[in-house]
Amino acid sequence: MSDATETREEPRHQDQDELQAHLKEVQQLLSRQHLVEDLVHRQEMPRHDLVEQLVHKQNIAGLQAKLDELHPADIAYILEALPLQERHEVWELVKAERDGEILLEVSDAVRESIIEAMAPQDLVAAAEQLDADELADLAPDLPTSVMDDVFRSLDTEEREQLRAAMSYVDGSVGALMDFDLVSVREDVTLEVVLRYLRRFDELPDHTDQIFVVDRDEHLRGVLPVNALLLNDPETEVASLMQTETLTLQPNDKADDAAQAFERYDLVSAPVVDGGGKLVGRVTVNEVIDYIREEAEADQLAQAGLKEEEDIFASVWDSVRNRWQWLAINLVTAFIASRVIGAFEGSIQKLVALAALMPIVAGIGGNSGNQTITMIVRAIALGQVGEDSERRLYRKELKVALINGTVWGGLLGLLAWWLYGDWRLGIVMTSAMTLNLAVAAVVGVMIPMTMKKFGHDPAVGGSVLITAVTDSGGFFIFLGLATLFLL
Repeated sequence: MSDATETREEPRHQDQDELQAHLKEVQQLLSRQHLVEDLVHRQEMPRHDLVEQLVHKQNIAGLQAKLDELHPADIAYILEALPLQERHEVWELVKAERDGEILLEVSDAVRESIIEAMAPQDLVAAAEQLDADELADLAPDLPTSVMDDVFRSLDTEEREQLRAAMSYVDGSVGALMDFDLVSVREDVTLEVVLRYLRRFDELPDHTDQIFVVDRDEHLRGVLPVNALLLNDPETEVASLMQTETLTLQPNDKADDAAQAFERYDLVSAPVVDGGGKLVGRVTVNEVIDYIREEAEADQLAQAGLKEEEDIFASVWDSVRNRWQWLAINLVTAFIASRVIGAFEGSIQKLVALAALMPIVAGIGGNSGNQTITMIVRAIALGQVGEDSERRLYRKELKVALINGTVWGGLLGLLAWWLYGDWRLGIVMTSAMTLNLAVAAVVGVMIPMTMKKFGHDPAVGGSVLITAVTDSGGFFIFLGLATLFLL
């Protein structure tokens, strides 16, 4: 039978309004502290230094008391919402034994800013509070010297667990795996299992089932906790355990595990190696965190951002994160301007073209973004294979032709009514339909091409589709207008 780790602080659900209230209170306490200490500092009085120290300690005590009552996740939320100077002031007031948990909760960008300001010995102390799987999440952000000190402080079993956790690539089940679990033998009674569980101060989080293993730690089945509680204590585990259960392997894709958790409403699932030996488990909280992180990464990638950005990061860090796709956008915008420049004569002859051409480009960009979002989502859910690519092109083209005919037709009628030229209405309808068709093709092509080359299908999608529909929309509309109106 395996052991559970130390007790973790239990969260209390707080809605967004409560979190905002906590943030506002901390900001007010910080502001009051700065104001009062500044006033005291300016005053001339006997024992000035002593008074200043007392005022400082009093203000600090109020802020520290507020932080002590908050869950690590709530403190992380507050840290992310504070400018750098105030963030470090709050961080200094957090109790040292809570540092590790809070570092796990904050975003990667904010974590980097906090770690940069911490002394090596404080980082070692914070890391030593964490389990092996949690430490593996934090390790990439820690200096090598700190990780060396932490590694030396671990016992043999923890070192092996840490090595195993750090050996798995991001996006694999091994990277999500938790070593904190409870296992029993199949030849013991429920009474023995219950007595064993009572030895723990607390069961591992999300323990909905107990893993049944043989003497060599090979998984034999699972014993649901409700079966443990509702059956005769003299019943043997073997007669109640479920042998048909979903199992994962460390090298499985985390996306596949997430889909399995969603499909089967799982709370936990065992992870076994190639020989069927139980090596860990995956829990729903890790899966939810992974899904959230992937969604945020896709959102950033579509906007052309390389990584998550601390909202209060330095100007240089923000510039470094954003410049690449802005440079690409600049090139594509220049191309679009050259397309317009090529038809400058046509625009001068018929001013209506200048007013109408942004509509064609804008609608095309919106439609393309809809298509690319749907395809990226389908790829993430494993719903799109190579055999379905041609079907997707046909389907999206049909949608584009229908939308182009309907909405392009309405805009064509509006253009005819506004400018009194039925030919302009036909050009408007045709240009809208053709640009939507281009948006549909490119909206499928970009993520599918990214997928084929092993890249994130969402990377730069929004930037690329906008570039194509802008240049394409201007060229199609102005080209048709030049052919049929001038």
